[in-house]
Amino acid sequence: MNTSVRVRPRATLALAVAAAISVAAFGWPLLVSADADIAQGTTAPWTFALLLPLVLAVVLAEISEGGLDAKAVAMLGVLSALGAAIRPLGAGTAGIETVFFLLVLGGRVFGPGFGFVLGNTMLFASALLTGGVGPWLPYQMLGAAWVALGAGLLPPLRGRAELALLAAYSAIASLVYGLLLNLSFWPFALGAGGTSLSYQPGGPILDNLVRVVAFSLATSLGWDVGRAITTTVLVLATGPVLLRTLRRAARKASFTDPVFTDPPVAPPPT
Repeated sequence: MNTSVRVRPRATLALAVAAAISVAAFGWPLLVSADADIAQGTTAPWTFALLLPLVLAVVLAEISEGGLDAKAVAMLGVLSALGAAIRPLGAGTAGIETVFFLLVLGGRVFGPGFGFVLGNTMLFASALLTGGVGPWLPYQMLGAAWVALGAGLLPPLRGRAELALLAAYSAIASLVYGLLLNLSFWPFALGAGGTSLSYQPGGPILDNLVRVVAFSLATSLGWDVGRAITTTVLVLATGPVLLRTLRRAARKASFTDPVFTDPPVAPPPT
């Protein structure tokens, strides 16, 4: 039985648009020319920080319409509240990140559409509790959303093979998440062209990509590896129990069935 939350065609289209905008939001330093207005000054992060909430709102609305019923919203609230409650235990300190395993497991069980919404709501709720609200928050929400969505798109496996797949995915996604967040502010962290790690406006894509990877290795490797280890260990430790629990809850909720149905109509008397 498929327990994932359905994604309607319009929601799929909205996700595709969000993916294109995500590439622009995170990858613009690799794509723009040296004389482009967005490459000058520090307006790019603020521009996308204002744009991304609007994009996310549209996508969430499309996924919610016909895809998230009251039961799915209740499950979303439970998982988001749980993530917000446990994030202060780590909140990224020394690389200890205690919410990503929930994103991976939740996206795995309930599907990519639910996972995308979960990544946004969980990071937003936890940011309110930890005081992490700022121009970086939309980038964190979007990155977490794609982590959970990707977990929902993994091949259908069960048992130890599934846990191994989720553990490998957790490690890779944690590292990529850190690289993407670095990419969003790296052009302004060291200035343009000052060092071998600095952003080169309009430079070759491969050259700038090597520079941002080197920048990440030099500045945030410890945090990124810590996030990968924490997430992988928590997925392996809690996965067998949480996967069964979440799947049982999904089966009982029957997300594909309507919340309310009209009572059966008695046949007319003969």
